[in-house]
Parts: sequence; C-alpha cells; structure tokens
Amino acid sequence: MTSEEKTPVDSLKPNETWRILKNVVIISLAFMVHFTAYSGAANLQSSINAEAGLGTASLAAVYAGLIFSNIFLPVVVIKWLGTKWAISLSFITYMPYIAAQLYPTFYTMIPAGLFVGLGGGPLWCAKCTYLSVVSEAHSKLSKISAEALLVRFLGLFFMIFQMNQVWGNLISSLVLSSGNNTAAVTSVNETMIPILCGANFLPSADAGEALPPQPAEKIQMIAGIYLACMAGAALIVAVGVDSMKRYDSGRSGSGGGMSGLALLSVTLKLLVEPTQLLLVIINIFIGLQQAFFGADFTAAFVSCAVGTGSVGFVMMTYGLADAIGCVLTGYLAKLTGRIPLICGATVVHAALFCAVLWWRPHAGQGLVLYIIAVLWGLCDSVWIVQINAYYGILFPGREEAAFSNFRLWESVGYIIAYVVSPYLRTSAKTYLIFTIMIIGVTCYFIVEYQQYKIKRKDQNKKKDLYYITNTSKGCDNIAFQTVE
Repeated sequence: MTSEEKTPVDSLKPNETWRILKNVVIISLAFMVHFTAYSGAANLQSSINAEAGLGTASLAAVYAGLIFSNIFLPVVVIKWLGTKWAISLSFITYMPYIAAQLYPTFYTMIPAGLFVGLGGGPLWCAKCTYLSVVSEAHSKLSKISAEALLVRFLGLFFMIFQMNQVWGNLISSLVLSSGNNTAAVTSVNETMIPILCGANFLPSADAGEALPPQPAEKIQMIAGIYLACMAGAALIVAVGVDSMKRYDSGRSGSGGGMSGLALLSVTLKLLVEPTQLLLVIINIFIGLQQAFFGADFTAAFVSCAVGTGSVGFVMMTYGLADAIGCVLTGYLAKLTGRIPLICGATVVHAALFCAVLWWRPHAGQGLVLYIIAVLWGLCDSVWIVQINAYYGILFPGREEAAFSNFRLWESVGYIIAYVVSPYLRTSAKTYLIFTIMIIGVTCYFIVEYQQYKIKRKDQNKKKDLYYITNTSKGCDNIAFQTVE
C-alpha cells in the first residue's frame, strides 16, 4: 500500500465523522444479515442434527478451523485483500455450511464447518481492525479520545450485530413451529420431563427420545432463506463500505510494511505475552458460555421440555437482550468504568448457573426460559463489549494480532463446549463453566491491577518531571536576577 493510495487523515473534512459512522453502521448491518443465517443454523444443530452428535461435531469443526485461521490467516489475508474485501469474501466461506444442511452427514458437515472456520478468522479480525482504525481517524477530527470512540463503535456494532439472533431465530421458529411443535417427551409421558430434561440431560443417551427429526421440506426452506442472507451481506459490504485506505494514513499497525511471515510473527509473539496469557481463561469462558447457551441449554431445557419450534423464540429473546445490553454497557462504562460492569456480570452469571443446576423445566414454564435468556444475553453483552474493547486498549498498534488472539481463545471455548457436549450431563458442563469463569475473572483482575500500577508509575514520573522542570526554571531566574 503506497502513500499515494491513501487520503491523509488531517486533510479530511470535519463532516467526515458522519461518513465514518455510516461505514460502521453498514458493516454492522452486513454482519447482522450474515449471522442471521449462520447463528440461526448453528443454534439448531444440537436439536435438528442431534443423532450421533453430528450437529455439535460440525460446530466443533467450525471452531477448530477458526483456531488455525486466527493463528495463520488474518494478518496475511488483511494485508493481501484489505479489510473491506477480507470481510466481503469471508462471508462467502460460510455458505457451504448452510448448503450442507440439505444433506447432513459427517462427510458434508465437517468439511463445511472447517471451511467456515478458515473464513472466520480474517472476518472478525478485519472487522475489529476497521473499527480501531476509524476510531483513530474520528478521534483526530472530533478530538474525542480514540479509546472512548472504540468502545462506542463496538457497542453500536454489537447492538446491531446481536439482532441477528432475533431475525435468524424468528425465521427458524416460524418455519419449524408450523405444524406439530410438541416436545417428544411430552407426547410420551409428561412425568418424564423433570427427570430427563434440565441438568440431568445427557445428549448421547437422551437425544433420540427427546429430540425428534424435522421434516426435510422445512430444512430446505430455512437453508434457502439463509443462503440468500449470506449472499446479500457480502454484497452490502462490497458496495456500501469505504476502503480502510481512506483512514489509515500514517498508522503503524501490525500490518504496516511487513511481509506475511513477519505479520505471523507479530501474532505468535503476542500469543505468549504475560498480559495476553492472563486473559486466555476469560476468553475461553466467553466462548464456553455462548456455546453452552446456544447448544446445551436449548437442547436440555427448551427442545426437551417445550419443543424444538420454541428454540428460535428463546434465542431471539437472548439476542435482543444482548443487543440492548451492548448499547447500555457502552454508556454505563463511561459512568461506572469497566470493572463494576465485569463484577455485575460475574454475579448475575453465577446466579444463572445455580438456576440451571437446581431448576427442573416443565412444559408450562416457558416464562422462566425467557427470563434466563434475557439475563444471559445482558451478561454476554458485558463480556463481549468490555473484553473486546480492553484488547484494543492493551495492545495499541497491534490490533490485527490482538483481536486475532481474542477470537482464537474464544474459539477454544467453543470447541471445548461442543466436544464435551454429547458426553457430559448438563450439570457437569455447568460446573465446568462456572469454575472457568471464576478463574478467568480472577486473572482479568490481575491484569487490571497490573495496568493500574503501570499508570500510577507513569503519573508519578510525570509529576517528578514537572517538579524538576519548574524547579530548574526557578533556579535559572534566580541566577539571572543575581547577575543583574
């Protein structure tokens, strides 16, 4: 990328801030449309492809591919294609997974899942890099701190993005709930629900009895709608988003002027930095809790007790709460700071884990499922916005590598959840995630304390320098007066 291809940020007009906001909104809308399809399909895997654990195995393949992708591909692909085209073309890599729903076998779903993972690394990293760069450009024009703008843009992005849970699950629910939507165990014996469903649910043993297969014509209709959404999302970015070249003049990011191997080296070096290592556990927890709610909770509490057609409505509620929470946490962070929000999310999530362990679902208790979905979505909004933004703050100038590592460890959490899902009861998985949350939050606070000490040290140095400078000026004046 040459300097002639870039527009110097200093030469941009003040009203460019509206154009930057437009780009952020369009990217957010494209992600929402795209993940309307992917999330809608992913949330159903533990229910519609439950036999032999095919659905969760395909999702594990997605995140296995994503781990490889996050280590080796993002900085290279972004350097080669640029952030705009990396986003647009990465959307296309998800389409074979939706097409594989028409003929779901291990030979179609697993390779398609791996292909999704390969595209996911550059996709998410390019999005985060674009938001970071336009935050810096906006900051120079508006005189608002880039850190505050990044949090706002991430909040706006996730607010719009999380609406994918609403539309994707609304589509699947309207299609699947047409006709018979009773839970299989209800049609056999309603007294079996408290015993079979909830914390006692074991997918490898109970899925055949509790989760009946769906009609082929309904799956075909859902797949067709979802494929159209993905194609539309790629087109939205290709036509509506400005190239990042417009805003990254003079920026020294992890991709500036390096070879592909050098870019890979930046990512791998960051992977073993002490600060990054301390955040690994909380990143894994973020992936674990999202996968647990989308796969295990929906199968053990919703499909088992109420019916597969209700999965989309519960996930829609979760997504709406998540979207609202993403906006609220962005503004609340300005009033309370990041730490109180993390503490609040930890307490509420702990209460939710206790509810999952102790509450036994019944066919007429759908309201409780929606309450849990709302609270879970609000907690998730805190984790994804605040930890994402914290990465941008901790590793300035290395955004591609930092966000790549964030997605890598989040993907590890997804893989753990999907691999163990068929073989552990819901109660065992809940205890596992609960423990990882406590360890992850503890390590996060260690990082916060370390950063606090560094800031205090820098402030003391500035004070000492100010004192020495002013003292020297005073001495010079005294000396001058004495000569006079």
